[in-house]
Amino acid sequence: MTENPLILRDQVCFALYSAQHAVTGLYRPLLDELGITYPQFLVLLALWEADGRSVSQIGAVLRLDSGTLSPLIKRLEQQGLVERRRDAADERRVRVHLTPDGHRLREQVSDVPRQVAVAAGLTPESLFALRDTLNSITASIHHDQSKD
Repeated sequence: MTENPLILRDQVCFALYSAQHAVTGLYRPLLDELGITYPQFLVLLALWEADGRSVSQIGAVLRLDSGTLSPLIKRLEQQGLVERRRDAADERRVRVHLTPDGHRLREQVSDVPRQVAVAAGLTPESLFALRDTLNSITASIHHDQSKD
């Protein structure tokens, strides 16, 4: 720590903010070639893990509210990558399913994470360590907030 705790370059929050912008900037041209945005990519990742998730399940996984998530899903639907369907067991629930084009896109983006890691100068080991540290921080913060 420095004598002045309010030096910008010494702030963890600013380092995370800057890194997040830099990393999403690496994704942008790769995803632009495929016609999707980074937030749309995250929705697709959630569906490639578990197709047919409800909108609320996707929101929980991505930590996005429905006001942010609904337009993303709508654009993916307009692009023919997903379709929304009412849940047969509960008409109030909407489930999001990948279309054949959505499934095919998975193969096209499969190398994107590796390309981003290489462009960032990270080895697979350092990338996994960074991911684990960030996941640990996030889990700890969410755990502490749930106590309030």
